Amino acid sequence: MTDPYENLANAIVLQAVKDYRKALKTLRLNPKSKSAKADRDELERFFHSKWYACLTSVDGELLIRKLQEEVES
Repeated sequence: MTDPYENLANAIVLQAVKDYRKALKTLRLNPKSKSAKADRDELERFFHSKWYACLTSVDGELLIRKLQEEVES
């Protein structure tokens, strides 16, 4: 049985990934979108934060690069 706290941590990270992907896609279509830029910047700060490191062992910088590559292709 999985730990409920681990499930919560995974859900937080997965939602951040979805939100980051959405912000990148919005910026690709509308590079001047202030809200998408703000979301992207906030999520990048999250992926580099101590809080993120407490939630997962996945390297935040690597995750950012992979998501950027995914959206660009």
